[in-house]
Amino acid sequence: MAVIALAGRRTDAPDAANVRFPPANVDIVKERIRRHLERLTARTLVCSAACGADLVALDAAGELGLRRRVVLPFAEGRFRETSVIDRGAEWGALFDRVLAELLPKNDVVTLESVADDAAAYVAANTRILDEAQSAAATAEDVVAVLVWEGESRGEDDLTEAFGREARLRGLPVVHVLTS
Repeated sequence: MAVIALAGRRTDAPDAANVRFPPANVDIVKERIRRHLERLTARTLVCSAACGADLVALDAAGELGLRRRVVLPFAEGRFRETSVIDRGAEWGALFDRVLAELLPKNDVVTLESVADDAAAYVAANTRILDEAQSAAATAEDVVAVLVWEGESRGEDDLTEAFGREARLRGLPVVHVLTS
């Protein structure tokens, strides 16, 4: 039974110049994630809780009865404002529900303040991989899942960096396409 470390794209902003995760694709991406979780015989999902890939995966994992562990790069309220509802208020209800389910189980990790947001997100990605590896019985039980369109945005692409770090750790990397 696998522990899944997941990272991926947030849904596109309405004025996005490049299409990476169109909001219209949320349902199909959720179904793709669900199929991968089942195929990988997942027992635990570790990810953050931003709108898009994270919340869609957390929702699918919850429906499958999997353990879910969330890593937030900074305080819940600030994260909700900057990484959840900034792409649509409808994401707020799912975020609130997931956290309400996981907080009593001590399955929400909030990182200490880091000087800037970019460093905080990098630290969260590292912690997601650390948490997944510590939750697994053996190193072979961890699979990294990237939920994205499959192309780098450039040097600051955190999804690509997550996959690169997973490979450096010797973890298999699975891709779930958002388009």
